[in-house]
Amino acid sequence: MPKDDQTEFMGLVQSAFSVEGVLARNTSHFRPRQGQTQMAMAVAKTLEKGGSLVVEAGTGVGKTFAYLVPALLSGERVLLSTATKALQDQLFSRDLPQLVKVLGLPIKISLLKGRGSYLCQQRLETHAREHNLSEKTSLKTLTMVREWAKFTDTGDLSELGGLEDRSPLIPLITSSRDNCLGSQCPQFKACFVNSARKQALSADIVVINHHLFFADLAVKESGMAELLPSVRVVIFDEAHQLNETGTQFLGEQLGIGQLLDLVRDILASGLTTASGLCDWQGICGELEKAIRDLRLCIGSPLNASRLRWTELIPEGINPDEWGQCLKTLNQSLDKALNALSTVSELAPEFPRLHERVSEFKHLVKHFSNEPKADQVRWLEMGQMPRLVEAPLDIADVVREKLLGLSKVTTEFDDPPIKNSKDNVLVSLPRSWIFTSATLGSDASLSWFTKPCGLESSEILQVQSPFDYPNNALLYIPKSMVKPSDANHSREVSDLACKVVDQLGGRTLVLTTTNRALKFIGDHLSTHYQDNKKIEVMVQGQLPKRFLMERFRENQSSNLSADPSGIGCDRTGFVLVATASFWEGFDVPGDALQAVIIDKLPFPPPGDPLVEARCNRIEEEGGSAFNEYSLPEVAVALKQGAGRLIRGESDRGVLVICDSRLMSTGYGRKLIKILPPMRHEENISELFKFIDQLNTASTASSANTTK
Repeated sequence: MPKDDQTEFMGLVQSAFSVEGVLARNTSHFRPRQGQTQMAMAVAKTLEKGGSLVVEAGTGVGKTFAYLVPALLSGERVLLSTATKALQDQLFSRDLPQLVKVLGLPIKISLLKGRGSYLCQQRLETHAREHNLSEKTSLKTLTMVREWAKFTDTGDLSELGGLEDRSPLIPLITSSRDNCLGSQCPQFKACFVNSARKQALSADIVVINHHLFFADLAVKESGMAELLPSVRVVIFDEAHQLNETGTQFLGEQLGIGQLLDLVRDILASGLTTASGLCDWQGICGELEKAIRDLRLCIGSPLNASRLRWTELIPEGINPDEWGQCLKTLNQSLDKALNALSTVSELAPEFPRLHERVSEFKHLVKHFSNEPKADQVRWLEMGQMPRLVEAPLDIADVVREKLLGLSKVTTEFDDPPIKNSKDNVLVSLPRSWIFTSATLGSDASLSWFTKPCGLESSEILQVQSPFDYPNNALLYIPKSMVKPSDANHSREVSDLACKVVDQLGGRTLVLTTTNRALKFIGDHLSTHYQDNKKIEVMVQGQLPKRFLMERFRENQSSNLSADPSGIGCDRTGFVLVATASFWEGFDVPGDALQAVIIDKLPFPPPGDPLVEARCNRIEEEGGSAFNEYSLPEVAVALKQGAGRLIRGESDRGVLVICDSRLMSTGYGRKLIKILPPMRHEENISELFKFIDQLNTASTASSANTTK
């Protein structure tokens, strides 16, 4: 921007966040916050000069408005990437429309998701004719989808409230890069994916997610290859997930589920379009048997989610069986390839199926050889195992493919941008914004910046404005057995029961392992099975968003004068969860007032990716424990603790059942990275504070009912 335009732009951003600014005048619940304004001005500065900015903004800073307002006022074309489709929908449906209206800007917003989020009308009709959709539930759901398809403008499956996230019907009615027919598809002109991409290419603000962003970097297929060159500003929210998301897409994968999808698609197309020309039943039956034999060869190890794979064969797998399974799979793919070659001109499905089979043959050959030296390989276990090879991090890709694209008009053949005052052609540097509530435990945020190749970025840390010393208490039971003790989960369960009894529910128990999840979940469920005032929920019973909604029902407006629940209609909710519930579980208010963490969330021992990253640090002369394990614990612990206080008036207790926090030097350092809560080791102080929470909730309820 010219100097005068820069001064005007910075002034507009500063004014928007002021006491009498446009946000204060037109946005309910807005009030100026120093940290939010500080972040907004840093974002604005990066937008005008280019470069990369990394911002860790604590809970309550208001980071969404802090990056959206400067982005909207800049007049630049913006690509906004989030961690989840749920957050995408929130930004597209709520936050962006609200700000566009408040700021009075003529801005077009577009939402772009991956293929799996949109209905594929061609596959809907293909699989609607299948005879194996005999299950009543599937047929009922399929009918619902077909009726909805007549009226939807977007084809976005999130519009369908009755379609579960993990419905087995979804792969049948959506396309993937593997099975999309492209321009040969009979429904190409009406394709919802193509429509979404066209809208994105003409929009001022495009909202995507990290998975889509990295999938495009890997295969150049999602439409981003056309979009990114025309965008000068790229913002990554929830950026702490970037490295793990990126590594999923920047290597090679061969999944049992993918192979079975291939079999189903060959059989459906063969029987529908080329019945009698090939023995589709026999070819697909042989291929499916080869896939299932490979699945049986892999087995189901009880204590490993990933199998180490440093040489030709994964550890613990019979070499002879493994070699024979890959050989048989390759031969079966050859037979499918030959059959598809004979019918390639009959329908557009067949050339694409031929390509898919060829790609799978390439992957089988790839995984038959030893891993690349700069990659880590493993077997991802589960119901549908995957063979995976990936880079250790995304640093090289970010430096070369993102930050290396320094200029909008010199790296691509886009029209040069004109300076409106002087009518001079200029070439503007691209701006990259990375933000999250948790990005590290040191001043350089190295946990995030190093694996993401962002060490040279400008760093800003904005602390949460919440009053943690008065509103939250941290309790660490020093007398509890060590986490390695067989009785640890039982003692955690017993303490959780005491907290739940005192609070009348309102508790989230976060575990670090599935084994602890099951033990504690079973223990609490049994303990409260006859208690009509306490309902125990365990992860897996309902989707995450439904569990949050269930918790939110339990606000102070439903609380009687007795906070314990005795003599009132209120049900107290307890959730036992692990994994993804350590972040993104957002229940503000007094519905959630206790978070109990069973132990420090160290990276899983024996995990091949963890081991490879640690080995690299040790080979470079560093300390894997101090440079990898501890930062991982710190970030995860901050994420888990962040579930407790979500609003200015929220109050609650954080219980961490790990004595290492007090008995080790690294433990005491970890305490310091947590929000500045009042710290107690005496259980009587814990229950005094809970009594205060109950009293405050009762008072709040009384005021609400007056």
